[in-house]
Amino acid sequence: MTTTRLTRYDRSMLQLMNDRRSASWYATAARRRLAVTAHAALTLAIGGLMTHFFLAKGEPLWPVAVMAVLLLPWMVATGVINSATRGLLELRERALDERQSAERSRVLARSHRATTLLLGAVAVTLLITGGVAGDAPKAYAAPLLIAVLVVHWVMPLWVAGWHAQDEPADDDVLEPGLADTL
Repeated sequence: MTTTRLTRYDRSMLQLMNDRRSASWYATAARRRLAVTAHAALTLAIGGLMTHFFLAKGEPLWPVAVMAVLLLPWMVATGVINSATRGLLELRERALDERQSAERSRVLARSHRATTLLLGAVAVTLLITGGVAGDAPKAYAAPLLIAVLVVHWVMPLWVAGWHAQDEPADDDVLEPGLADTL
């Protein structure tokens, strides 16, 4: 922790992000990666429904209802990833120790590289389809750019959740039978 004094908000967020009651949801790397995969799939589904809603003729309301239903598991998956990373991206810098601050920098750098590549791929795709079709696909430009913006927003969370390490074993818990030899 830094020497800067933590506010009441910082202390409550630090306590919330370090609450281990739901640790079974992200105790292993496989579970953390499942949470990240589920979060990415839900983000994709919500984005697809949003695109359909805005591009469909007659603007049916069923995509809005399905998006509202999908937001609950999306929020749960977000909470699982935030808990697995101990709030690495949610806590203020002054609430992080040196190791966490360095990890945050690594996560942000990795996610920045990934979203830069994604943005480049989207731009090239739009240019190629515009060149082949003879006209830029204007109807899809805005949804694609919004999708890249959303991915840019959640990519640090996905990278942090994907690369989160397992919790270290407790040092003060002795294995059965080991106490007899001491």
